[in-house]
Amino acid sequence: MGPAATLDFLAKLQAATPAARDQDHLRVLVDINPHVPDRNAADTEPGPVLAEMARNLARAGAQVLAIACNTAHAFADDVRRGSGLPLIDMIDVAVEAAQAAGARRVGVVGTPMARDLYVERLAAAELTPVLLDAEGQARFMETLYRIKGGDLGPAVRTAMTALLRGLSADAVVAGCTEIPLVVAPEALEVPLIDAGETLARRCVAACRG
Repeated sequence: MGPAATLDFLAKLQAATPAARDQDHLRVLVDINPHVPDRNAADTEPGPVLAEMARNLARAGAQVLAIACNTAHAFADDVRRGSGLPLIDMIDVAVEAAQAAGARRVGVVGTPMARDLYVERLAAAELTPVLLDAEGQARFMETLYRIKGGDLGPAVRTAMTALLRGLSADAVVAGCTEIPLVVAPEALEVPLIDAGETLARRCVAACRG
């Protein structure tokens, strides 16, 4: 799923690991499966495919799971049931990061399914979600698929940055793992919470005890 975003997550996982030699790093088993049905299409069923991927990782020796895709967390229960392993939830750790940043109004940019997950978790944390309007959401999805198609050029960077800057919030969650491929934290005047980076840090903490 999102091969480029998964590679970005792996780089963040390595960067977050305190290591003086190769042997200090985590053992990582990765299934980059571009054949998972589109999580954004209403007529697909990604859950069974994700569950099978999780089972295969468990059989290969994985002890804890992470999904480098916000939207796929809508099928987190399938993954847990399929593998019997604990899953570090990207949505939860991103919401915790927003709390730690002192944000009360939290902007969220992501797919409709990912936004729904964030709205629910933010409300549970007594934080106020700030979302794109319908026009902005449509522009986001168009830009997202350009990124997935390999376009990381200036026009895409400008378009995505403008969408994030347009939210009146104390912090903005990059609720899609492709966003950090084109938007740097310093591009915003408020904290940009990279859900993939927070997930990487939590994975390191979990695996190093």
